[in-house]
Parts: sequence; structure tokens; C-alpha cells
Amino acid sequence: MFDWDDLRHLLAVAEHGSALAAARALRVDQSTVQRRLAELERCLGQQLVRRESAGYRLTEFGQALLPRARQVAEAVAALEQQVEAERRAAVGVVRVTCPEPIVARLGASGLIDRFHARYPGLRIEFVMSDRYLDLSRGEVDVALRSGDTDDGALVGRKIGDSLWAVYASRAYVQRCGRPGTVEDLNAHELVGFEAGMAGHRASRWLAEVAPQGRIVARSHSVLGLLGSVKAGLGVAALPTAIADAEPELLRVLGPIPALTRIWRILTTAELRRTPRVAAFFDYIVEEVEALRPVLTG
Repeated sequence: MFDWDDLRHLLAVAEHGSALAAARALRVDQSTVQRRLAELERCLGQQLVRRESAGYRLTEFGQALLPRARQVAEAVAALEQQVEAERRAAVGVVRVTCPEPIVARLGASGLIDRFHARYPGLRIEFVMSDRYLDLSRGEVDVALRSGDTDDGALVGRKIGDSLWAVYASRAYVQRCGRPGTVEDLNAHELVGFEAGMAGHRASRWLAEVAPQGRIVARSHSVLGLLGSVKAGLGVAALPTAIADAEPELLRVLGPIPALTRIWRILTTAELRRTPRVAAFFDYIVEEVEALRPVLTG
């Protein structure tokens, strides 16, 4: 059985008269057009085009296939239009969880506004949390999450990398100096997560590399850490996406390889098949190049 997509190349050659012109119309390489035509001929067992000095000319067999090939192309276009119409008809709320700083960056990027413009029946509702909410229990529909996940009930795609480094305010560095190595953190005033966030990778890393360090402030959120560091209270590991944008902060160490994780978009297999969640999930994957600067800075 031949690949239906190869009919696109036959139709493009029939319309434009050459492999080069067909390639431009399809936005592929000329060699791709030639290779797909050759594969289609091999599968059908007959020659479809003759290669002449002025371009390609369809054989009698190729001409006989054109009406049916056009019908296939029209049917595929109609199917695509129906799928798009179904998605546009999706209505409801998509509850999305991610850390609070990412929400502000998403809003500034225009990504959410463009999603709402494409799907006017849908509305994004953010549930901001630095802890992992349970998708399987219905706490949210979709998670934009960095870190390890071993939940086999979830499906997802990588959308970027989460980079962390160690920061201090300019005032703190002037007052207390700048750590030159990770080991130097033992001699500095530190800002960390409170006990409820002890499982966070930044908490575990800080306890491992600076067991003698003095914690002078604790917070339950990344924004809390950021505020404490900006106030000059101490040194902390922070996501580069938000800390690099703060002019009063200095990146004193890193990025720290031990804190690097993957950003993913996650949902359950059941929700992935619903129109409202599928619309948002597919949109994020489509816009991943625009999303990465939001996540990594």
C-alpha cells in the first residue's frame, strides 16, 4: 500500500510542471519530491511521470490517476477543516497549574491571549503552586511542571529545560562577599524553603552541599525566596528564568547541573482525549519555541 501523502507530491508536480517548483510549493527539498514520486511509482508498479529537459510530464497512467488523487486531497482538506472546527467549538475551562512566576511570564509573552483568540469558547484558569498538584484526582487538568515525574497515569511532552543558579543581591555581596564555590555556601547566610517544601530538589541540594550554612529566612514559594534574596537577607538557588531578569541580583554560581530538570506539559490519558484539554495541550506543543524563553529566560 502506498503512502497517501505521496499523492501531494504527484499533484504538485502535475500543477507546477517540475520537481523544483513543486518543492517550493510544498516547502520541501527538491530531492524529497523526487524521492516520494519514485516511492509512489514503486508501490503502484507503474511510471507516473517522464523526466524531460523542460520539466516533468505525467504519463498516461499518471494522468488517469489525477482525478482520484484530487478527490483524496479534497477529502483530507475537508477532514482537517472538520477537526479544526471541532476544536474551535470546544468550550469550557482548562485548569492549568504551574509556579506563580511562570504565570506572569506567560501573560507577558502573549501566548495565553493568542490561545484565547484561537479558541474563544475556552478559558484558561491558572492554579498557581510550587507543589505538585494531583492530576489523577482532578485537582487540575494540565500541569506545566519541571522536575522528575514517575506517574505512569500521566502523558506528556518535553517543552523546555529548567535551569537554576545561585543568586545574591548586590547589597549582600557588598556586605558579606561573594561565594566562589558551592562549598563556600557553608559560610554564608542562606534563604531556603520551609519544611513543607523539604522534598523540593532545591531544598535537598542545599542541605547536601551546605549542611553548615545558616538559614536566615524560609518561604513556601519561589517568589518568596526571590523577595528575600532581593531584600539582601541571604543567598539562594533560584530559577534563571526569573532571577536573571532582576537587575539588583547577581548570579554568583551556576547554573547548577544537579538542579537542572526538564519542563513538561502533563495531563492524564483520559483528559488528553477531551476537546478542551487537547486544544490547550496541542497549542502548547505547537508554540514550544515561543514558550521556551518563558521557561528558561
